[in-house]
Amino acid sequence: MTGPAEQAHEAQRVQSPGPLAGVRVVELGSMYAAPTAGRMLRDFGADVVKVEDPRSGDFARQWQPSHKGLAIGYSRLNSGKRSVGIDMRTPEGRRVAEQLIAGADVVIENFRPGRMEAWGLGFEQLSAKNPRLVMTRVSGFGQTGPYAGRPGFGTVAETMSGYAFLNGWPHTPPTAPPFGFADSIAGISAAFGTAMALYKRELTGQGSEVDVALYEPLMFILGDAVLNYTASGTIMQRHGNASGAASPRGIYQAADGGWLSIAASNQTIAMRLFDAMGMPELKNDERFATNAARMANNEEMQKIVIDWVGSYPRDEVLAILEKHEVVAAPVNDAKDITEDPHFRERTLVELANTVFGQAMMPGPILHFGNYAGPTYDGVAAIGEHTREVLVDEVGLPSDQFARLAQEGIVSG
Repeated sequence: MTGPAEQAHEAQRVQSPGPLAGVRVVELGSMYAAPTAGRMLRDFGADVVKVEDPRSGDFARQWQPSHKGLAIGYSRLNSGKRSVGIDMRTPEGRRVAEQLIAGADVVIENFRPGRMEAWGLGFEQLSAKNPRLVMTRVSGFGQTGPYAGRPGFGTVAETMSGYAFLNGWPHTPPTAPPFGFADSIAGISAAFGTAMALYKRELTGQGSEVDVALYEPLMFILGDAVLNYTASGTIMQRHGNASGAASPRGIYQAADGGWLSIAASNQTIAMRLFDAMGMPELKNDERFATNAARMANNEEMQKIVIDWVGSYPRDEVLAILEKHEVVAAPVNDAKDITEDPHFRERTLVELANTVFGQAMMPGPILHFGNYAGPTYDGVAAIGEHTREVLVDEVGLPSDQFARLAQEGIVSG
């Protein structure tokens, strides 16, 4: 699905090992946040071995939507990882997992705090045998604090962090996102923490424990609300598409029904917008001359922008705004994204060797020197790489492997 632009771009890049080449990651993660961290590390060259239940696998394999029996979300987060089936509920399964972790650089886990320790696989126990181990732990509320033992999914993080309270319109209920928002942010943050721990290990020779709570990265993003309340006593409220910080900003509908965003979030852009709309007199109107004034008169400001945008087709509005260097963009759906030449050249990658055919998805979130990124060459079946990893690489005797497989403790 690559065209001349994409091919030319790739020709300019020299394939080189990723910055995490040679790093072995054991992912004891399921669902969304921890597998997102594994995907981030895999994107930059790490060998990620995903441990799953030999029979049911990661529950995310059952998510919807799916296509031809393969879950879309699971496929995006787990392409290119190797799957090893181990029943962690059994003592022998945990001993096998411990052998696997003994040769790893990183282990990612998202069990409820205390579970790994009860299994004899806590950080202190594992690092006693592998002092260079980095253990990244993702949980609902973190490893410490009054709520540490509570279960937690992204929806809980989105509500308790304050996000849902601020998301939506003043006259509508608090709104949670229709996708794994908190999980994704926590997973990316966990990968960041893992990279820091690996860097520290290079300096000191010692591994570290990285503790990530689902809600904390999201609460950091929303931190203005906390600071505002503790400083002034003001509880920030929902503003719909407005930012509550600068005006004009929002999503607007053009004459042909198309939607676009405008972000006149600093003074220079706001002045350019007034020129683009053919209304330079607004620059000297005391109601709109400064951001504070525009915020105080935001309803009037928004009506002016709404009326102007609604007078032209979307493409014409965007062309005018681009000419005046006003920050604006179309509101894209998935079709728009996949057809956009910029995204096709820079952002989208092909997920090959699946029932999806020539499907595309977003690739690595960072561009790192001349590293062109990994290939996304299929989604492993449950336990597909169990023998390869446990026998060929970890050194589990073949007869022991056969017995464990026969007993259903590992995938055969």
